[in-house]
Amino acid sequence: MHLTTLAFQFPTLPHIHCCFTLKQPVEGDVFGFGNLSYDVSDDPKRVDAARACLLAQEKAHGLKALVEVHQVHGESLLFDPVGDCATQCADGLATREAGLGLLIKTADCQAILFTDRVGSCLMALHVGWRANRSGFIKKAVLALTQRYGVQPKDLLAVRGPSLSPLNAEFVHFDQEWGASFAPWFDPATKTMDLWGLTRAQLVDAGLLPRHIFGIDLCTMGNPHCYSYRREKQCGRQGGIIWRA
Repeated sequence: MHLTTLAFQFPTLPHIHCCFTLKQPVEGDVFGFGNLSYDVSDDPKRVDAARACLLAQEKAHGLKALVEVHQVHGESLLFDPVGDCATQCADGLATREAGLGLLIKTADCQAILFTDRVGSCLMALHVGWRANRSGFIKKAVLALTQRYGVQPKDLLAVRGPSLSPLNAEFVHFDQEWGASFAPWFDPATKTMDLWGLTRAQLVDAGLLPRHIFGIDLCTMGNPHCYSYRREKQCGRQGGIIWRA
C-alpha cells in the first residue's frame, strides 16, 4: 500500500520536512486507508500499516520515528518528548531532536507546524475552534520562545488541511464565540473564517506575515480528507514535521 501525502517545504530550509497525510477512499468503508489514529474504531492493524507506509516513504528524508500525544482540545504543550507519549494529554509537541516526527491527528481541526529560520527547533499544534477561542496559539508560541531562546519574528508556520470558511458553521455564535470574534464571523451564512482567524492569531503572537503559510484544502469538502463534520465516524489524517 501507498500512503498519499501532501508535502510542504519551508523556503530556504531543505532539512526541515512537513507532510500532511490524506485518505485513500474505499467504497463502503468509512475509514478507507490512511487513518493514523488508534482512538477510533478502525482496525489497529490497518493503522499500523498506514504508519509503516509513512515511515518507509519518508525514511529517505530523515524521518526515523513518530511521536504523538493524547489530544484533548486543551492548552498543554509537551517539550522534548521521549519514548511513548501517546497516553499523555496535550495538544502540542516541541523538540530539537533530529529524525523525530511530531504527529498531530486531525479531522477538521488545524494541524499547525512550526520551525525557526534556521530550523533549530520544531513545534506541532492541534488547534480546534476551542483552541482558537482560548488563544492557545499565542500561548504556545510564547512557551516555545522561552524554552528554546528563539524570537517570534524568526518563527515560520504552516497550517494543514482543515475546515474552510465555507463549511465552518456555528449557529450559536454568541454563546460559543462572543463579540470579540465578530470580524471572522459571517452572520448571513453563520460561518467562521477559522483560516483567517488563525493567521491573525499567529501575527498577534509575533510571527511575520510572510512567514505564515497555509494548505487551503477543506477537509469537509474533500473526500480525500477525514472530516468529523461530514461523517462523524471517521479516521484522522496527520500533520507531521521533522528535521533531517
